[in-house]
Amino acid sequence: MARHAANIGHVARRMLRTGICLGVVTCAALAAPAAYGENLPEALAKAYQTNPQLNAERARQRATDENVPQALAGYRPQIVASLSAGLQAVRNLLPDNTIQSATLKPWTIGVTVTQTLFNGFKTANSVRVAELQVQSGREALRNVGQGVLLDAVTVYTNVLANQSLVEAQRANVAFLQETLGITQKRLNAGDVTPTDTAQAEARLSRGRADLNAAEVNLAVSQATYTQVIGNAPSQLRPAETVDRLLPRSRDDATGMAFRGHPAVMAASFDFDVATTSIRVAESSLMPTITLQGSASRSKQSDPTLGTFGTDQASVTTQLTQPIYDGGMAASQTRQSKEIATQSRQVLDQVRNQARTAAVGAWVANEGAKIAVTASEAEVRAATVALQGVQREAAGGQRTTVDVLNAQQDLILAKARLIGAQRDRVIASYTLLSAIGRLDVKNLGLNTPDYLPETHYHQVRDAWHGLRTPSGQ
Repeated sequence: MARHAANIGHVARRMLRTGICLGVVTCAALAAPAAYGENLPEALAKAYQTNPQLNAERARQRATDENVPQALAGYRPQIVASLSAGLQAVRNLLPDNTIQSATLKPWTIGVTVTQTLFNGFKTANSVRVAELQVQSGREALRNVGQGVLLDAVTVYTNVLANQSLVEAQRANVAFLQETLGITQKRLNAGDVTPTDTAQAEARLSRGRADLNAAEVNLAVSQATYTQVIGNAPSQLRPAETVDRLLPRSRDDATGMAFRGHPAVMAASFDFDVATTSIRVAESSLMPTITLQGSASRSKQSDPTLGTFGTDQASVTTQLTQPIYDGGMAASQTRQSKEIATQSRQVLDQVRNQARTAAVGAWVANEGAKIAVTASEAEVRAATVALQGVQREAAGGQRTTVDVLNAQQDLILAKARLIGAQRDRVIASYTLLSAIGRLDVKNLGLNTPDYLPETHYHQVRDAWHGLRTPSGQ
């Protein structure tokens, strides 16, 4: 009996040493420094540079910038050149009943310049609408950037956590295999019953299933990492929280989100767009004054005409005042007013959502701190419990199943700790995103910040050109 108790104690000690080593590795995986590999800021920088979703949103913003020069075109003259030429067959019946026929080759060339002098302030308001759309688009771009960076944090920490879980499950399977071997030897010696062996086999099968599930989750998280970051994960360094950048109180968090979250700012600009669009619609009811200059030259080869060519030039001013257009302009004005009302309601809704999200992120972050502390305490208690079971097993007071149960409790505690540490990192970045501060500048990432203003100034006053700017 003493020999078999010694075997149990030997197994328990090996398991305890393995468990303690796993605890050191997995508990430090999300917080301790490392000497090599890719760290979280580097992964965030890669995602910021190469993520397709973010690059597509940048292209959308560059397209939105073009609304401004299109609106400014209303201030500029419109120049149209025309050229017509052809063949004309003429057959004339003369008084003496003779017929005269000829084939003529007339042509005309001309140019017309039209300048709008007044259009009910439609151009000015259209420019204002386009500029507001650009500002709204920039905030939308900033919001997408926040989402991409938060996705990058999530996939990074998921890979780290799943790697730690796989290692823990592999060590658990190795321990269970060794335990099963010892139990089978004891069965052959007649010291245990087949029930003990069956319990060890069942626990080993469960351990292998848990290992397989952990490996599947790791493969999925690695594939998602490649999708978001742009490259496969390799030797990831531990991730740290961003507590230094977070607000000190829940009221500060809600205030920052209410005032400065990009979704709120974009909705505010959208409301300004809607109210300015009312004036654009109303301009259709106002008079329009245009100045037009034209010059042309035409040639005729008809010998019956007194002239063979004509040169013309003219400058005219035209005033038009809509009287009735079937109610189109009035309907468009009413429609614009309703859209403005809708935009106001959407702004209020987005503000409430930002406030709620900030509160939820704050509470989740505080809860994640508590969860980590509780999980660490659970691991310490499970370790102490395992040590007690080891000593009792060595004295013959515990069975192999008791040791296996204690091992399982410790593995589950470590898994919960790994998940809590992962959630702790994600929660801190989520709170930073909820207050609208998750960006390259605040994080201090080693990558150039994308400045949408660069492209805007490149195209705003462009009068011509089909090539897109080479800058941002």
